[in-house]
Amino acid sequence: MIRVLLADDEAMVRAGVRAILDTDPGIEVVAEAVDGREAVELARAHQPDVVLLDIRMPRLDGLSAAAELRHAMPDVAVVVLTTFDEDEYVARALGEGADGFLLKASDPRELLIGVHAVAEGAAYLSPRIARRVVADLRGGRLTRHDHARKRVAVLTGREREVLALVGEGLSNQDIARRLTVTEGTVKAHVSAILHRLDVTNRVQAAILAYEAGLTTAK
Repeated sequence: MIRVLLADDEAMVRAGVRAILDTDPGIEVVAEAVDGREAVELARAHQPDVVLLDIRMPRLDGLSAAAELRHAMPDVAVVVLTTFDEDEYVARALGEGADGFLLKASDPRELLIGVHAVAEGAAYLSPRIARRVVADLRGGRLTRHDHARKRVAVLTGREREVLALVGEGLSNQDIARRLTVTEGTVKAHVSAILHRLDVTNRVQAAILAYEAGLTTAK
């Protein structure tokens, strides 16, 4: 069962998102917050697997809440769920350590797919957002390629192999199957990779894998 905390200052939006989540028997909404500060407090109290955060909320906005959660509860998957798809918000969300970025206007099934993906250790971006991230990476790839390769060079051969699969969007479970190792081993490799590359989450690691040429963005 995936335990989810939902934070949005609009009651009707929370009700709609919860109704979608409730259609999946593998997801349980354990708490609802009306702002970012309450979201952080309830996350500490309920220890959810996934936190869904709106961006514009009173007291503490969703992006600031994401940063606090990443620092205080690094094992909790954080997903930004918003109507705003400006590049500034996407960049800051990923920079603050969000594991996913979803748009409220997306197909409801995308929300369920995204929650399952981040709960399994993968990263998930709304396809519309993903296309723009890939286009941005392609636009500046030549200037970043050498720098990314130097950063990746500190990894062991196995860690680079795991990083490449993270770049393909595979979850820890999928990577374990691909490499014929335990999921615990993969988690240990991913933790080491994030630490050695000085990145905060799988999205940033996946971008670095693409820039270094370890994987091909689609």
